[in-house]
Amino acid sequence: MENDTVFVLLAGGKSERMGVDKGLLKYQHIFWILEQLHRVSKTIISEVFIGLGYHYQHYFNAIPWFKNALLKPVNFNGLAIRIVINKHPELGSFSTLQSVLKEIKPSNSILLNPIDIPILNFKELQKIVETNNTIVIPSFKGKNGHPIKINSTFWKQLLTVDLKNKDARLDYQLKKFPTKDISFIKVNDDSIIENLNTKQEWISFLKKNM
Repeated sequence: MENDTVFVLLAGGKSERMGVDKGLLKYQHIFWILEQLHRVSKTIISEVFIGLGYHYQHYFNAIPWFKNALLKPVNFNGLAIRIVINKHPELGSFSTLQSVLKEIKPSNSILLNPIDIPILNFKELQKIVETNNTIVIPSFKGKNGHPIKINSTFWKQLLTVDLKNKDARLDYQLKKFPTKDISFIKVNDDSIIENLNTKQEWISFLKKNM
């Protein structure tokens, strides 16, 4: 099946509440960010853009090939990985998203996920990828989560949003679209609503997934 969707993984925050960069937490003997990439590799997606910001050097020190991926795609588990650095992470996660979007082909759809939300099982992830609409959002027992699929028509509009504007947030931008342009996909994996921001949340997540 032909695929025009690329995965966007945002990992540009300070991770202040966690106390360590979330992507560099250890999950079953590998870094969490690599586990996230491994989950993506099980789908038909072949291209991933990772947005870094604060502490990007920590990632380069821990995973040296990330630095190489700044210049050209690097293969990891069959995925072509590109690294994009947000030079102004103090402007928030939306600024990291914009930094990444500038590097993506205008014809591609994106599947967007923050580093602190576990990527769900590949069968339901694949269902999200294969659904066509302006916006596709997974839902678990009535609660919406990530990853969110966004077609090129919408994400190109995100590049025009002024970062100083109070509406420079993805959730605010999503609310501007009519219901007909949004598909909600019911899933059975509660990973989509996890939010791993603190050490306690991370420990609880690890215990649940041992």
